[in-house]
Amino acid sequence: MKYITAILLCMLYGATYAQDSRDNWADLTKYEKQNAALPPPARGEKRVVFLGSSIIEFWQRSDPSYFADRHYIDRGISGQIAPQLLVRFQADVVALRPAAVVILAGSNDIAMDTAFYMYKRIMDNIKSMAELARQNNIKVILCKYVPIAEYPWRKGVHPAERIMHLNALITAYAEKEHLALLDYFTPLVNDQNGQKADLTTDGVHPNLKGYKALEPVTDKVIASVLK
Repeated sequence: MKYITAILLCMLYGATYAQDSRDNWADLTKYEKQNAALPPPARGEKRVVFLGSSIIEFWQRSDPSYFADRHYIDRGISGQIAPQLLVRFQADVVALRPAAVVILAGSNDIAMDTAFYMYKRIMDNIKSMAELARQNNIKVILCKYVPIAEYPWRKGVHPAERIMHLNALITAYAEKEHLALLDYFTPLVNDQNGQKADLTTDGVHPNLKGYKALEPVTDKVIASVLK
């Protein structure tokens, strides 16, 4: 009887663990404590949340003073695809009551080289995030993705043309909906539609110099949106 009980308990806890893993597919717990500890915006504070994957997450690590000196909040999670960003949009953006959100999405969907990289699916998720933001009086800033000629961990995907096509779709949607657009492609691009060697760590992620090239572009667009 004890043996059967032990087996049943193992099955129960195993099922619970599996369910928890599925429930946390978007890693909702990563910023849970930081979000809970973050006070509401002070009077006159115009908070901006940066939402994305590794390029956003590594930005604060590379240049922490850029975020510390402004009302900017980094909510990037390495490896995430667009639907994961959408799932955590309520917890990591809306609940923080920002004045604006910067949304950088799509590259990891392409890197997976699966059905998820279909442009319509990426754009559906970006559009849903934009609509959620607008419903909550949050200004939307979309981004043209940084140039990438090759993923070191996904040889043979050839993302350059795909990213440029995605950027064209994001640009067209931003223009149609009168949304702000940040160009993260032009400051970094080389003549092979990848990143300039002196601005990147691996051809995908900017280094400190690369982030420094993106910062004035970012500040200009944010200032225009929030004025």
